[in-house]
Amino acid sequence: MKIFTCEDSYEGKATCIYRAWEYALGLGQGAAGHREVGILREPIAQLDMFAEYVHIDGDPVITEKFTRSVRRISPVVYRNVFYALLSDCDEAVDAVYRYLILAFREGSRVEHMLIQPEVMHVMELSRNVSNESHKFREIARFTSVDRKVYVCHIEPKCDVSMLVADHFADRMPSEHWLIVDDGRRTAVIHPADGDMYVRQLTDEEFTVLGCAEYEEDDYTDMWRTFFRAITVEERRNYRCQRNLFPIWVRKHATEFMQRDQ
Repeated sequence: MKIFTCEDSYEGKATCIYRAWEYALGLGQGAAGHREVGILREPIAQLDMFAEYVHIDGDPVITEKFTRSVRRISPVVYRNVFYALLSDCDEAVDAVYRYLILAFREGSRVEHMLIQPEVMHVMELSRNVSNESHKFREIARFTSVDRKVYVCHIEPKCDVSMLVADHFADRMPSEHWLIVDDGRRTAVIHPADGDMYVRQLTDEEFTVLGCAEYEEDDYTDMWRTFFRAITVEERRNYRCQRNLFPIWVRKHATEFMQRDQ
């Protein structure tokens, strides 16, 4: 068995699926060729001594081909695949591969084949990513730096920074802002009245942007004041609060940073 491995990015995963598919078709065994292929996201926790591992680098041209092919099936299938590939689940890439085998065979009918394990798995991954992006859209906190650029830090489990950024692109189109994913050390950068793009941050850039999180302005003070003012002491319910606003997402929330000081 040949196992293809890739970096933890949409481009890397899409390219890996494309190359693995090419290899499976080249075996000349029809559908059986796909059973000779596996896909894993790096880093790999445990190696199989009987498998051959091949690393695949992300390729923007191949990624575009992959995206066009999946979009031809149906918009719903493309959305499921795109969201699932943003998941932090180690099995997500291989799950998408198995899902696409069924999707290219059945076409848009695959949307309704909910009893199939491949469909159920990808839909669950997609739903988890969608839920996490929604959560971070709600808790994203921007800090003004010299009143010129707004910086937001998040640390999600899944790679949802671009999904979160899409939400704010409609609401702050004429502002310079960026959303930093601290865990992946990437940033979605939005120039005023321009197009967003993703950039891998250097160590120096990451350090400088990390300091920006502690900048103080009128808005951070107003937000903390508002947070304290709406609190009803007699109705405090920390269990409910932790359910709606989990502790693991509070690290970069302005109001909780103030409380920790």
